[in-house]
Amino acid sequence: MSDERRAWDEPATPPEPMRPAREPDALAQLATVAAQLLVEQRRARRWKLVFRIAWFALAALLVKAMIEQTVDGSGAVIDGGGRHAAVVELSGLIASSESANADRFAQGLKAAFEDRDAAGIIIAIDSPGGSPVQAGQMYAEIRRQRAAHPDKPVYAVIGDAGASGGYYVAAAAQEIYADRASIVGSIGVRMDSFGFVEAMKNLGVERRLLTSGNNKGLLDPFSPENPQQVRHVQSLLDNIHGQFIAAVKEGRGERLSNDPVLFSGLIWTGEQAVALGLIDGLGSTRSVARDKLGTERLKDFTRRERAVDRLFGSVGASLGQGLLRALGLDAALR
Repeated sequence: MSDERRAWDEPATPPEPMRPAREPDALAQLATVAAQLLVEQRRARRWKLVFRIAWFALAALLVKAMIEQTVDGSGAVIDGGGRHAAVVELSGLIASSESANADRFAQGLKAAFEDRDAAGIIIAIDSPGGSPVQAGQMYAEIRRQRAAHPDKPVYAVIGDAGASGGYYVAAAAQEIYADRASIVGSIGVRMDSFGFVEAMKNLGVERRLLTSGNNKGLLDPFSPENPQQVRHVQSLLDNIHGQFIAAVKEGRGERLSNDPVLFSGLIWTGEQAVALGLIDGLGSTRSVARDKLGTERLKDFTRRERAVDRLFGSVGASLGQGLLRALGLDAALR
């Protein structure tokens, strides 16, 4: 009886509740779905960017085509039709690496002479000079084209400046004109350098120069001047100066003044240059076309890199980078 009472008095242990089968965590599921949505959104944005870039490229091509409709096959912009003056510009520093180089100048000059409707050629010069090699080649090309086309007169018109190499080129024309305030002349040659010998002594720096050939360190700015080397370089400058003087005398002939200061490297205004025989008169490109060639129509044969081509060069690189970024490939190619 006591055992039965004890069993009755002890509370019965409640059964454990039934647990449902384990399911994926709700937060993990939500994170997975959000990540997938984010990937899809990024992919959609990338393709949207690709299509935008494509439309931009198409629009740019259309603009380029519209611009090129105003340009003829030779690259010359037309200012009226019919009989005209063929203009070739020479602007800026004369150098092989600049737009004012002999190759580009010769291309424009050749096209100008070959134009059947050209009453004559006007070389519009606005240059302080530059490479004597490039200027000499331009001078020779003008003379050659003049000999090949004796029926087409050639005039040089100086704008702000026709100095040094700029005047070298102008001297090849039959006549030269300029504004009364233009800078004309500078018939000379120069070479610039510096010497740092005393500065190095003050700083306690020693120059150590090893050469194979006694004159390989010619005009080294950190070494004392060598009188023999200086004389040699001066002979080079004098020789080039003589070539310049000969070209000017060949082009200008008896119109030049006998004043020896003419070839000293000095510059003059256009008004002063008339009296010295450096130019034939005062005028502009349009006035020379009107008064000398009997036309007010100008046709530009200057060979230049057009702004639209420069734009497309940079835009092309930008488009390529944009496409790579849109497709997620730029990081792999860095």
